[in-house]
Amino acid sequence: MKYIAIFLAAALCLALGLAATAPAPAVHFTNVTTAAGIHFQHHNGKFGKKYLPETMGSGCAFVDLDGDGYPDIVLLNGKDWKPSGHKYFPGYYHNNKNGTFTDVTRGSGLDVEMYAMGIAVADYDNDGRPDIYITALDGDHLFHNEGNGKFRDVTAQSGIKNAAFGTSAAWFDYDNDGKPDLFVANYIQWTPANDLWCSLDGRTKSYCTPESSKGSPNRLFHNLGNGRFEDVTKKAGLYDTTSKSLGVTVLDYNGDGFADLFISNDTQPNKLYRNNKNGTFTEEGVSAGVAFGEDGVARGAMGVDWADYDRSGRPSLLVGNFSNQMMGLYHNEGNGLFVDEAPSSTVGRASLLSLTFGAFFFDYDLDGYPDILAANGHTEVEIGRVQPKVRYEEPPLLFRNVAKGHFENASNAVGADFARPIVARGAAYADFDRDGDLDVLLTTNDGPPVLLRNDGGNRNHWLNVRLAGTKSNRSGLDAVVRIESAGGKQWNMVRSGGSYCSQSDLALTFGLGADTVVRAIQVEWPSGKRQSFLNVPANQFLTINETSGIAR
Repeated sequence: MKYIAIFLAAALCLALGLAATAPAPAVHFTNVTTAAGIHFQHHNGKFGKKYLPETMGSGCAFVDLDGDGYPDIVLLNGKDWKPSGHKYFPGYYHNNKNGTFTDVTRGSGLDVEMYAMGIAVADYDNDGRPDIYITALDGDHLFHNEGNGKFRDVTAQSGIKNAAFGTSAAWFDYDNDGKPDLFVANYIQWTPANDLWCSLDGRTKSYCTPESSKGSPNRLFHNLGNGRFEDVTKKAGLYDTTSKSLGVTVLDYNGDGFADLFISNDTQPNKLYRNNKNGTFTEEGVSAGVAFGEDGVARGAMGVDWADYDRSGRPSLLVGNFSNQMMGLYHNEGNGLFVDEAPSSTVGRASLLSLTFGAFFFDYDLDGYPDILAANGHTEVEIGRVQPKVRYEEPPLLFRNVAKGHFENASNAVGADFARPIVARGAAYADFDRDGDLDVLLTTNDGPPVLLRNDGGNRNHWLNVRLAGTKSNRSGLDAVVRIESAGGKQWNMVRSGGSYCSQSDLALTFGLGADTVVRAIQVEWPSGKRQSFLNVPANQFLTINETSGIAR
């Protein structure tokens, strides 16, 4: 009887088109925040006035800042609205290579008080050390990596000026000249003086939505070299006063070798900017089908990412939205059109009541198919009084990719630490302990971060690829890596930004399932150069240099 049941179950899966992946390994996410030495508390400055920015929270970054191969952590912080005698700084945690981190913030140059929101990392001057850009309510900051764990604030001399409510940011080389350029997403026009009065019950002030506020134009800064940037927003066709942007992801959705932009907007249509390959962009969000939800209404969109989740060879989009709106899962049809698959999928049904800030694709079980993580938490502490089914603290969601475009809800299958309700905001991933599988970092609003170690994902095989450009930008931004193994073909692109106000590791991790050898690796650089490598053993960390190839 047991074998008959197995046969019938397999037949049913085949009939439904769900049987292309191996059974999920027993993966658990373990909260190791305290054990890893991370003692940090986000501060949003709340003091009873209920200013809108207090609801937003800050992002985080996983990034190898010193080139030792182990991702370090940067956590962003807010500050008091009025001086109180207390100072709140970002947190810079150096990876000790043994599963723990050391707080090296003081004296690093990152110990600057600011109301920080988002972070993006890349080596903008191609000197071999990744630099940091932080958006902040009271003025953005560009920090140059001086080496030896030290950073220098070079904002003033860089020419970058963003006097706005900056949120997410991303580095990308939009003109393929070898120098990383910077895109900054801006939210609304807000100051303490123009903060609006809103109420859930008509009597007491609550936090407002952005609907009654004016949008703030995003910014594009072109890298001129020698540490200088030029604001080319209007020249590039990106100037837009209607957007209220919270997320940005860099992708090449039409496969022409030039990086495009997808921007998520809160209560305004999302924007998809096609790179015209001449320094300008054309907005195609509405015609592409990614501007609205299926009902034709703009949603409260926040975190964004993309992946070729069905191995179609095309990047599809993931968007985190407000509660009662479900996530967006825009499948790239390959003809310039996207179709939101979420309403007919487990992803949509399971995320309907959640308010998703951070969101990304990553292969947590290393089976070769990108999975989805959603970091959730509401903006209104007392939302349960008016919407009993919605909570302020919400558990993250994890959707396992079971191939052929289908996902299953694995949120309750990876341990109690993962399923604990929190007020999540930023979200990033990296293999911080270098055991092959991808770990997760979450920030919470006015609370501590959560570092979730992946235990068991590396029962499957994997390959970790980090790029070093020479003619192309040093960080390898916008370069595409394609691999082929017995289990099929995969690809990904090195990119900055994504999720919500956060930055994941620039190295690309490919899950290989049972495959022990990668038959072929192809790297497509922004410079136009192509490299190929054959029969590469699995379970190793590779660095591929644009000139010299694989570093041994």
